[in-house]
Amino acid sequence: MSRPRTVRTAANIHKVKQRHDRLRIFSCRKIARDLRISRTSAQRSLKDDLKLKSYKEKTQPKTSEAQKAKRLKFANWIRTNFRKEDTLRFLFSDEKMFDIDGVYNSKNERIWAPSRVDADVKGGIRQVQKFPKTVMVHTRSTPCGSEIRKRQVRRQLDFSTRWRKAAYHRKTQDWCRTHLPCFIDKDHWPPNSPDLNPLDYCIWDEFAGAINWDLVTSNTAFINELKRSVKKIRPEVVFESCASWTNRLYRLKQANGNCLNK
Repeated sequence: MSRPRTVRTAANIHKVKQRHDRLRIFSCRKIARDLRISRTSAQRSLKDDLKLKSYKEKTQPKTSEAQKAKRLKFANWIRTNFRKEDTLRFLFSDEKMFDIDGVYNSKNERIWAPSRVDADVKGGIRQVQKFPKTVMVHTRSTPCGSEIRKRQVRRQLDFSTRWRKAAYHRKTQDWCRTHLPCFIDKDHWPPNSPDLNPLDYCIWDEFAGAINWDLVTSNTAFINELKRSVKKIRPEVVFESCASWTNRLYRLKQANGNCLNK
């Protein structure tokens, strides 16, 4: 005969459930401290007894109702006027700011060591500059591959603003209409839609993961590593991200214009 429960009792499980129903976001440690039980007991109550799973809070662009309507109009316009074969010849472009400090994930990239001191010795401290040098990377992508261009900048806001205005400029739009077949002008561009650009929702992550940040010790080394890393982007990733673009337009209609997850 098993020993009766003394911590994960029906009363404590009910209290944990009340906290879950009342609070949108909460901490297992705080619940354990308030109920005077261990953190693992609180976690077991949530996972085993209440059959719940833990998820991170995600961020996404805030879209207004007018922007949602424009996004839906764009999706319907593309699906009505272009075939799947036509979209495979589309040229997508985007720009992204990289700094010399690199990209890292403090949540998933862990160092296992007996103590904090040992972890620091094994590289557990990442030093960042107060004003790191930055490089604006402009990439154009089709299902056939990617092309990279770069430009070093000092003031991120000023350059980014000029870059965005240049894309909307009348001369830029006229040049694209003359030299690019089936050019989609700015009047048809969906507003606030990084989830509809393959570079934003897929290729940039692949590019950042291909960079060997241990070799980035100076600005010159950073630019050289950017040149090498773009060649490491897997062609199948580029093709699949661009080829699935029309499927995202269909999902956008199902989501009523709301932002899509990656």
